[in-house]
Formats: sequence, C-alpha cells, structure tokens
Amino acid sequence: MPTRQYKPTSPGRRFMITGTYEEITKGKPERKLTKAKPKSGGRNSSGRLTSGNRGGGNKTRYRIIDFKRNKDGVVAKVAAIEYDPNRTCRIALLHYLDGEKRYILAPKNLVVGQRVQSGEGADILPGNALPLKNIPLGTLVHNIELQPNRGGQMVRAAGTAAQVMAKEGTYVTLRLPSGEMRMVHNTCKATVGEVGNAEHENESIGKAGKNRGLGRKPHVRGVVKSPRDHPHGGGEAKSPVGRRKGPVDRWGNKALGEKTRRNKRSNKFIVRRRNG
Repeated sequence: MPTRQYKPTSPGRRFMITGTYEEITKGKPERKLTKAKPKSGGRNSSGRLTSGNRGGGNKTRYRIIDFKRNKDGVVAKVAAIEYDPNRTCRIALLHYLDGEKRYILAPKNLVVGQRVQSGEGADILPGNALPLKNIPLGTLVHNIELQPNRGGQMVRAAGTAAQVMAKEGTYVTLRLPSGEMRMVHNTCKATVGEVGNAEHENESIGKAGKNRGLGRKPHVRGVVKSPRDHPHGGGEAKSPVGRRKGPVDRWGNKALGEKTRRNKRSNKFIVRRRNG
C-alpha cells in the first residue's frame, strides 16, 4: 500500500502522511463479527486514573478476529479486505464453504477471491495456517501461537514476519522481528506470509487533533511537573531525574527503560535475546 503526502494547505496538513487505502474493498464491517468497545479513559473499576494520557477518541466497534484458525480442512474464500481501527494491519473477511464467516489478519499479497485453508494438509501459501512442524525452513510466518490451541499472540503488527530457522525434537526455532531467537512447540500454529500494510511505519500523524481522535491525550514529562504531582518533579530550572533508585512513573513503578521482566519460566525457550 503506497502512502499519500498532502499539500501544506494548513499547518496540520504540512507534515501529514497517510495510507491510500486502495487495497480496501469494503467499507462497513460485518455486523455479526463486531462487538461494542467501551472506553475506560484510563480509569479502573473504582474510577481512579491508573493509566494516564488516555481519553476521548472516535467511537469504534471491535472486530472479532480468528486468531486460532481452528477450522481445519474447510476451504474459505476471501470476500473482502477491510480497515480495522483497532490494529495497524488490514483484516480479511473469509466466507467458508459451510456458510460461516470469520475475520483474519490480512497478509501481504492476499487478494479478494483467493482461497485459504488451515490444517496440516494446507499448502504453503499466504493466508494458510499450519502447525509449525509442517512449515519448511526459511518460510516467513506471522500470527504465531505460544501454546497449542491458544491462538496467535506473536507477530501481528503491520509489516512484521518471523522466519522458521531450525527444527529440533518437538521445538521449532523462530527469528522474531525484534531479532530474538525463540523456540516454540511444533504443534503451535502459524500463518504463512508477512503481515500486510507494511507502509504503516511511514505514516505521520501530522497534527495533535489526529492523536486526540485516536484517544491519546497530551503527554507531559515528569521532570517539568511539581514534586506533588510526580517523583521527578521539582528543582530549579531544568533539573535531571536525580533519583538513586532510577527513574519511575507517577506511582513509583520503574520506567524509562528500567528492566521489569520477571518471567523466568520462559527463559529456557529464548535462544538469543533481542538485545544480545
């Protein structure tokens, strides 16, 4: 999908770059495959603000995506490519031969009228979902499961893809978009191909109003606040963070790149970390 750069008819248009949306073939979503998406404004069930810089935004409905791809052996036809306001990539509407309809993430080069399938007997073609043990080495995949039958959790953003690098025993080694090498059980499913809409990274918001439409409120740095509003606040003129225990957020949790990961159970599956 190419991008479009606007003429500077206003200050907001001067730096705005958007997609052309030329691959989208259908406007309104399939109503039965959507559900309400209420907004929290960053507040928890008690009404307290627990996640800042959120609020407002355009009203949207959530599209129910089939991340599990568990309809094995049934051929589906791509009926439409649609826009999804909840993710960076496009989604494809599938019409199965038994009459069921589902949404999937639209991979690169998937077109209307194409046939897709899931299961061990599927061909190695974009949009088909197979267990990793049936996918050849070197193949690009996305929407990868971490646990069998749990649904795809990794590599779902626009333009991303993982590569099948090795197979040893019951595990398959993948190279993720971050550069991390990770082992995944060979019965976990993955979808063949690269996620579409790779030009999303070239888009530019251009103006503050578009961020407000996305539900993002202005972000104020902690160092320019007062000490009563943020641990980094206070001091005369421009002052550094200046904390012995490192930078934190408004509530005292580690922030600005400080390591917080504690999931030691999955360390044995990580062959090489993304940071070396």
